[in-house]
Amino acid sequence: MDSPEVTFTLAYLVFAVCFVFTPSEFHSAGLTVQHLLSGWLGSEDAAFVPFHLRRTAATLLCHSLLPLGYYVGMCFAASEKELYFPSQAPEAWQLFLLLAVTLPSAACILIYYWSHDQWAHHPLARTLALYALPHSGWWAVASSINTEFRRIDKFATGAPGARVIVTDTWVMKVTTYRVHVAQQQDVHLIVTESRQHELSPDSNLPIQLLTIHVASAIPAVQAFDIRS
Repeated sequence: MDSPEVTFTLAYLVFAVCFVFTPSEFHSAGLTVQHLLSGWLGSEDAAFVPFHLRRTAATLLCHSLLPLGYYVGMCFAASEKELYFPSQAPEAWQLFLLLAVTLPSAACILIYYWSHDQWAHHPLARTLALYALPHSGWWAVASSINTEFRRIDKFATGAPGARVIVTDTWVMKVTTYRVHVAQQQDVHLIVTESRQHELSPDSNLPIQLLTIHVASAIPAVQAFDIRS
């Protein structure tokens, strides 16, 4: 590849990795899905569950558009390849374009399925439905979580891509594409890993990092790991 292609490829690769894994610099600059789409996503504090229903869908769609963004950028960085005319582009680039278009198309179909019937098919909504009383729906459980999350006595820790939140009733793990939820009274906590790390070469007080496996008594609720 020519120099402009190499430069753009490396720059876009760095941008894509940072946009997906969002280091602190990107958070400070507001280059996150949550910040860029804050007007549509709403407030996490005001409505925790609706916020994350939309956030996970928006994140999936935005990340699926990254390959297409690379192709569009290469149309300018490598104009001699005539990538803006797919029929005249090299076969390898035609296959890449097909993949770049297929990914967001599949994401749109999945998001449409999730959002159908007021998000009832979203993985988070389906998990909450397992905790709903016989004559109520998942929205009643969501309302309870929203209320508890607004309280100041909740516990929250971790990086944005792997936050752990503990309220009076719930243990939750917020990841990039999913929110894991388990009711405290139904969970089994198992320490699966323990590590000690020195704070500094001069420190005699190591810190202990635990990996805890959270498994619900309800088999259909997916287990998850938290680190503390």
